[in-house]
Amino acid sequence: MKKILLATALLVASTGSAMAQTVQDHYKLVINQVPYQVEVCRQVTSSGDKTKDALMGAIIGGAIGNNVTKNVDNGGAVGALIGGMIGHSNSKATGGTSTQCQIQTRYKEESREVYSHSTVTFTDNGKSYTVRFQK
Repeated sequence: MKKILLATALLVASTGSAMAQTVQDHYKLVINQVPYQVEVCRQVTSSGDKTKDALMGAIIGGAIGNNVTKNVDNGGAVGALIGGMIGHSNSKATGGTSTQCQIQTRYKEESREVYSHSTVTFTDNGKSYTVRFQK
């Protein structure tokens, strides 16, 4: 800072006609984000899982199909297919709503104005100059 002011003073002294017009301080806005955590919960709807009932029906249907149709090809496969369809349609599994929660990080913003720099403006022989410096 002293070097800039000294250079400005030397410039003014050497020309004799330079004249300082303004010295101005400049500020900037600084935003500080402060993290905090919240628990957010929501109701989620599910459709219900009928897979277990369909698999059980297919296993039982395949066993019955193999025993009933001992001389027919693919009797077990047909029984498994029919048993799976019956198990799925007769399933008592229902959807519903459940609460799911999770922790989220959010940010509170704190803003403040801080010193950035200063400028001095002067004219010399009709031409205007601006010098930036730190206090």
